[in-house]
Amino acid sequence: MKIESREAFEAINVFGLGDENVKNAPYFSGASWLNRLTPKGAAPALFNVTFEPGCRNNWHIHHASSGGGQMLICTAGEGWYQEEGKEAVSLVPGAVITIPANVKHWHGAKAGSWFAHIAVEVPGAGTHTEWCEPVSDEEFGKL
Repeated sequence: MKIESREAFEAINVFGLGDENVKNAPYFSGASWLNRLTPKGAAPALFNVTFEPGCRNNWHIHHASSGGGQMLICTAGEGWYQEEGKEAVSLVPGAVITIPANVKHWHGAKAGSWFAHIAVEVPGAGTHTEWCEPVSDEEFGKL
């Protein structure tokens, strides 16, 4: 269900907004919030990520020499997920996306809806995130 109002969204975003995602702001096309759900150092690490309408992160890759990758568990609002070379996938509450290590992708809110997902950092060896180019307004506008 698309949710345009921040107040209505906050009422159903059971894991809460958390803090504004200032550290990763250069890699997002709008405002986002991050709420750590597991203690620092816990594996796997879980974060509730909230996106304002139309906000999306840049293309990026979760590198790993073994294991690694990311899982997204959609909890509120509507969003998009896309792997390089594939069609975008519509995200709604209850959707689960498994992203293998070393796969270029992006995810974020649909243009008319707030969106939240739990991001699960899958443990692995040699893990790090490579941030790439932004998803262009033209690309996003076609969805």
